[in-house]
Amino acid sequence: MAAVCRVPPELLVPAANETLALALGSRIALNCTVRWAATEHCEPVSTWTKDGQWLGSESSQDTTWFGQNASEHLLATILHVNLTHDADFGVFSCWVSNATATFTLRREEAAGHVSAVLAALLVLALLMLLAGLYIRCRLSVLLWYRNHYGELEINDGKLYDAYVSHATAPDDRKFVHFIVKPQLENRYGYKLFLDEQNILPNAEPSADLIMNVSRCRRLIVVLSVAYLEQDWCNSSFREGLWRLLELSKKPIFIVFESQYREITHPAISLLKQHRNVVTLLVWRADSMTPSSDFWKELCLALPRKVSFQGTMGDPQTQLQEDKDPMLILHSSYLDSRGDPHPDGDLGAGLRGCLFRGPPPPHVSSLRVPAALAAGTPEDAQQRDGHRAEIDISDLGSRNYGARTDFYCLVTEDDI
Repeated sequence: MAAVCRVPPELLVPAANETLALALGSRIALNCTVRWAATEHCEPVSTWTKDGQWLGSESSQDTTWFGQNASEHLLATILHVNLTHDADFGVFSCWVSNATATFTLRREEAAGHVSAVLAALLVLALLMLLAGLYIRCRLSVLLWYRNHYGELEINDGKLYDAYVSHATAPDDRKFVHFIVKPQLENRYGYKLFLDEQNILPNAEPSADLIMNVSRCRRLIVVLSVAYLEQDWCNSSFREGLWRLLELSKKPIFIVFESQYREITHPAISLLKQHRNVVTLLVWRADSMTPSSDFWKELCLALPRKVSFQGTMGDPQTQLQEDKDPMLILHSSYLDSRGDPHPDGDLGAGLRGCLFRGPPPPHVSSLRVPAALAAGTPEDAQQRDGHRAEIDISDLGSRNYGARTDFYCLVTEDDI
């Protein structure tokens, strides 16, 4: 048996103990290479073990050669392992004189498809959830963003937020006056201008139409079957649409779902082709609820509304200092003030101090003696002489047709 080297051989391969994960049925060659000085009068012998058991001298192939200038010797021992059974895996050790190296072979588990399928299903469910949330909450998110960060359309000289054009048919009038108008004005605070006249009666827009539309920020058209039966819709709807685009910014057209599928008028296909310059909304059976997508889409098409904090009623009316006694809640309107202009509706200097009204009742105490409430005739005359004055000389010049926030007139035909 060869002598053991005084100085242990230098292990070149492997540089450190290795752990290899191999599949069942694979084949591998384990290489163990050492180097020692030629001055050492020794001949190292390689030995391989598996899990501490000696494999025999014929299990490996050894190769010896000289290094540079014959000053060193090298030895390479290679062990071939066939991994055909689970018992073939284990810890293989290479012993060369005083040097040793270890190879740990473990079986690599085959990648299963269950985890991949579960991951794919999870990703698909997440995408479907995101798509559902987008479809359900998209309009609400857009409306919230517009109301907080959208562009303000103020100080533009407009008096109304939308010009509503509809036919004189009973169904169209009910839809506009009892659904669209209360919802937009009472719930969202918009101010509408309603018009039942033919929006394009002539070949060119009339002066009144241009003036009224120019006073509104948007144009809303209730495009019903009765509306499409108008002369300009049957003869030149395309030309009329271009004129409307010149008068208003991205007009809004509302169609009824019950009529939408039955309408054969070319106006519907024309509006579908130009969705980038117009807004086409469909009124469905579920659009009646305030939280429906119809009202959200309509509010997105309308300008951003600015709310006035601390005001009651119509802010524009208050800014105009309207002293209408039918609207003012407090009794300050009882204070009479003379007309500074000598020429008035009733002649020179006759607009002040015409009628007097009774003073407001004193509600601080509900229990008042009957004798004090009745009073004496002299007290009654004195009270009549000091009644507050109400100036009603300018009531004839007020435009009550534009006021919609305090009463509604219903005729027998509407009933």
